[in-house]
Amino acid sequence: METVMTQSIKITKVTQSRVSEVNLENITMGTNFSDHMFICDYVNGEWQNARIEPLALIPTHPAAMALHYGQAIFEGMKATLGKDGTPLLFRPEENAKRLNFSADRMGMPLFPEDLFVEALKQFTALEKEWIPTQEGSALYLRPFMYADEAFIGMRAATSFKFIVMGSPAGPFFSRKIKLYAEKKYVRAVNGGTGEAKAAGNYAAAIRPTEYAKAKGYDQVLWLDAQDFEYIQEVGTMNIFFKIAGKFITPSLTGSILSGITRMSVIDVLRDKGYEVTERPITISEIIEASKNGTLEEAFGTGTAVGIAMIEEIGNNDLSIKFPAENPVSVMVNDTLNAIKVQHIEDKFGWIVEAK
Repeated sequence: METVMTQSIKITKVTQSRVSEVNLENITMGTNFSDHMFICDYVNGEWQNARIEPLALIPTHPAAMALHYGQAIFEGMKATLGKDGTPLLFRPEENAKRLNFSADRMGMPLFPEDLFVEALKQFTALEKEWIPTQEGSALYLRPFMYADEAFIGMRAATSFKFIVMGSPAGPFFSRKIKLYAEKKYVRAVNGGTGEAKAAGNYAAAIRPTEYAKAKGYDQVLWLDAQDFEYIQEVGTMNIFFKIAGKFITPSLTGSILSGITRMSVIDVLRDKGYEVTERPITISEIIEASKNGTLEEAFGTGTAVGIAMIEEIGNNDLSIKFPAENPVSVMVNDTLNAIKVQHIEDKFGWIVEAK
């Protein structure tokens, strides 16, 4: 193996890449992983030993605290190729900020944001050949942090690992999706961990999502925990509605994840002249807009899904159908995708070259 030092990150490369064994033109995210991983250890109160090395199993003690007490957080990002073949990242500094927001909520150490961005840049540059080239595809990047201290007891851990790994991914949803408005289970409550990107949030959503899929839906539309009336977010997405020419999206009230695609979509819509309001939204309001003909479009936003157009929201006693045409949703999706591969000007300054 070849070892070099770059920007205080030790890099040990694989002797032979596995990328030729994978068909990047037809791939599902999370089923194949690129050659390397970035690792950094939190020991004795500081992050140390930043390194990129061949992807491998990680020795874990059975008493690792993440396994017992759930101190685990993650981020989702995508790397694309620019017009000259340069690997590109999309707003990585925002992921660094959000990771630390989650870490603070979960009693975990903050990770240096400049090292976060530098690690992603060097990792992505090294894994350039793993970035698919077809439209809507990308190398999905998964930075995550977990407590690896071996201890059985209810307190904050004192040692952690921060890791970045990559998985090539094709377009997530190539069709419109159907959402199940959940009226029994809840995702989050104010004061809980809903606004953190904590692993446990997703664990709690697995069973309700399976129930929704068994009923013919794709994901859960989460409602508030008190009245099951206020719309929060979708399983892996924030949500937008277009009513009477204007866009609305639930405000960040303490139980909703602050999506980076969400904030980017708000900027794109306003740049295109649309009014966007962040405020509480009730399911009753959406039903009424559907009945009076002012409900025009709806879509979900997220790193993994991009823009997912919504066909229907329903459950046993509810059915909201959306118009067949989604012109603004298509425009937003095309605009973001074009920015990410430098087909149009990045007037917002979102793109960071990984080289």
